[in-house]
Amino acid sequence: MSEFLWTKPETTPTATLLLAHGAGAAMDSAFMNKLAASLAAEGIATARFEFAYMAGRRTGGPKKPPPRADKLIGEFQTALQTILKDSEGALLIGGKSMGGRVAAMLAGGASLPGRVRGVSCFGYPFHATGKPDADWRLAPLEEAKRPVLILQGDRDPFGNQEELAAITLPDHVSLTYLEDGNHDFGPRGKSPATLDGNIREAAKTVAEFVKQMAD
Repeated sequence: MSEFLWTKPETTPTATLLLAHGAGAAMDSAFMNKLAASLAAEGIATARFEFAYMAGRRTGGPKKPPPRADKLIGEFQTALQTILKDSEGALLIGGKSMGGRVAAMLAGGASLPGRVRGVSCFGYPFHATGKPDADWRLAPLEEAKRPVLILQGDRDPFGNQEELAAITLPDHVSLTYLEDGNHDFGPRGKSPATLDGNIREAAKTVAEFVKQMAD
């Protein structure tokens, strides 16, 4: 696992989010940089980390595909144990796409620390891209022992708004759609929405999620 990449607000954070990357883009991708900056503007600190297969690419290692999501739970758990010592106050765990799925899996475990208040998933991969008839990945959401917030582009090929309208999510899972957003929240050119606006909206929703858990 790589070192943590911190992005902190100027004031005392309301919470810290341990944030994992998606399957194919590193923790310092353009999306992750924009998201971390927007979360900091909402008072939330982020600690980004990379799974070993992604961190290995930085040292000239082969561009390996990611392991199965369940094989990454242990790495996420190790990162969480470190963040528990390096931060104070409320914690969230979450990630982009695959990273969010692994966070939800971790939240289903029996030994999740009490400081972890919830899970934030940015573009949850409900099914294989463009294949709504394939197996749906609902079990991590159903089994999570903390509230789960999903930020989803409304035309995400891993689960769009029309497809998701046909399923029932557990009461502890909330879902917010981002206007005309794809898997990275980007809208089409003709849309009045913007990528930066959708990412800011996602960060504001996470901040509201944190506030609700504190009330």
